[in-house]
Amino acid sequence: MSWTSFLTNPVGIETIYGGHPPELAAVPLHAVDFSREGPLLTLRFDMPSYPETPPKKWSVQGFDTAQVTMALAGVRTVSLTGFTSDPVVDIVLSGGDGVAVEICSDSVQLQASAAVVYIAQISGYRTAGAAGSA
Repeated sequence: MSWTSFLTNPVGIETIYGGHPPELAAVPLHAVDFSREGPLLTLRFDMPSYPETPPKKWSVQGFDTAQVTMALAGVRTVSLTGFTSDPVVDIVLSGGDGVAVEICSDSVQLQASAAVVYIAQISGYRTAGAAGSA
């Protein structure tokens, strides 16, 4: 079962990736944020691969990386152990009573459960090392 089957709004990410988003393995994790509104846990990470047919505005701007902000609303439990300045993690979603997320790497472990999970934002950007960048 694809991780997108646990999302309340899978259409956007599935459309950008032509119906086949990559598994969330070895993804650069940029941020883990908590908010009392919801309560809400958000994860911001780069996708492991760039879409074969990205949105036109991404192509025009020379983007080479897709970034996702995933939100877990109605957070019930959360456990975070460790963090580093450049974590690369595996993200696994599973079902049950709501949805569970597990993030694993040598330096970061996070387990959380929530009522729902959804994609809050999908954006593109150009990495600093991309050809032609300043």
